[in-house]
Amino acid sequence: MMKNRIVKDTVLLTIMQLILDSASLVLNGFITRQLGASAIGIFSLMGSFLGLAGIISNGNAFLCTSRLISEELGKTNGNPNRILFHGIRLCTMLSLGVSAVLIVAAKPLGVRFFGGEEGVFLVRLMPFALICGAVSSCFKGYFNACRKSSYVAFTDAGEFLARAAVIVLMTLFYGKNNICGIMIASIITGNVLSLLAMLILYSRKRINAPGTGTITLRQYISFALPIMGGGILTSVLSSTNDALVPFCLKQYGDSTEQALALFGIFEAIVIPAIFFPSVVLCSLSGIVVTESARAKAAGSQQRIRSITSRLIRYTLIYGIFASAVLIRFGKPIGELCGGGELGGTMISAIAPVVPFIYMEIVLEAMIKGMGLQGFSSVNYLAEYVIRISIVLVAVPQIGFAGIALSYYASNIFGNIMRLVKLLRYTGVRFRVFSMVISPVMYAFFTMSAVELLFRVVYASADTVVSMVIFFIIWLILYGGVYILSHILTSVEKQDKFVVQN
Repeated sequence: MMKNRIVKDTVLLTIMQLILDSASLVLNGFITRQLGASAIGIFSLMGSFLGLAGIISNGNAFLCTSRLISEELGKTNGNPNRILFHGIRLCTMLSLGVSAVLIVAAKPLGVRFFGGEEGVFLVRLMPFALICGAVSSCFKGYFNACRKSSYVAFTDAGEFLARAAVIVLMTLFYGKNNICGIMIASIITGNVLSLLAMLILYSRKRINAPGTGTITLRQYISFALPIMGGGILTSVLSSTNDALVPFCLKQYGDSTEQALALFGIFEAIVIPAIFFPSVVLCSLSGIVVTESARAKAAGSQQRIRSITSRLIRYTLIYGIFASAVLIRFGKPIGELCGGGELGGTMISAIAPVVPFIYMEIVLEAMIKGMGLQGFSSVNYLAEYVIRISIVLVAVPQIGFAGIALSYYASNIFGNIMRLVKLLRYTGVRFRVFSMVISPVMYAFFTMSAVELLFRVVYASADTVVSMVIFFIIWLILYGGVYILSHILTSVEKQDKFVVQN
């Protein structure tokens, strides 16, 4: 029953995320065409800044409430509603603190970073968005922990549609004249509607728990601090890295507009395209946090090992295939998404590191679900130190190649460390042949088989339709090889069992 529930939730979340990510790529392409690539660079930088403010103001509320409520559900006398209200109280205190800082610093921030006196008014509006977003994140974590992920998925969809509508309408009306205003107005609209939806859902679908709860507000804060610290640290480092990239590109010789354009294409076209196939893993990661937290609270080491082993194996099988697809079709994908030939070249250049990037999604979910936030924070710190150091040194010398190098070095180092930590903690064995070598071989040989088929029938793989056909045949062959391999392995195990008995 539990397994079916996980599969059902993962499928639903994946479908919703696929729709949202597709819409996001279309929206980014629209902004690029309407306002230019430099405008999408400004959007990306602002999004990074506002994301940092959001993380500080909500204390990584979704993850905190999701994990702590999951543990509460596994305890006798537990009360998830009480944990939720602890989270809301903490987020309210954090949001009020950040809001006070923004109001006091509105003038220097607005004038320097948001385009003059009009920007001062925009900065003063941000606290409204931050408070609504923080409380909404608590409710989302609550429903995720209670295995009602569909509520979160549909609310996220509504939030995105509201933001997209504001961006499209204001872009058509204002153009380049108010980029910062467009961004902040869209965030306020999305967060307010998201909070209203969560309040309605909670009033109708909350769990009626008779228990009195097992932790106080003070204990909640003490448990949440490591999770909050890791989220804030990651956001600070990510924002720092984002701010440095255009600056270093200018040192390489690009103009301000060229640097913002290159950064915008990378952040709004390349990275979303790279992460697009990972939607199933992103959907699964939230569920993994809750399931691993419950397994740990119940002391079920066998369950933890089973989850870990399957996640690593299937993530690598999936990630290696996604990497091969992006290498093969990176250039046409970049052009279709609005990034042009440059965007396509970037996608193909980053694609080989995709398996490591995808591993981070599931490994971090397991690590946080089992309460290893200390390791997560230190590892993220080391990862971003590597990334930022390479950006500072390499980008001024070799341009975009330095950005690619920073992604390779940081992701390979960080995710090998995560993998080693998780294997040691759970006692799971890493099987190099079945988890790495086999997927690489299968991806290469099945791709070669489809290439040969296209040559035999004199078909081109350059058009959109032919690309889709190529991908479908390739996916069927790749999946078929694994299904056949699984069947043969099962038969072999049964034969050995019969012989032994």
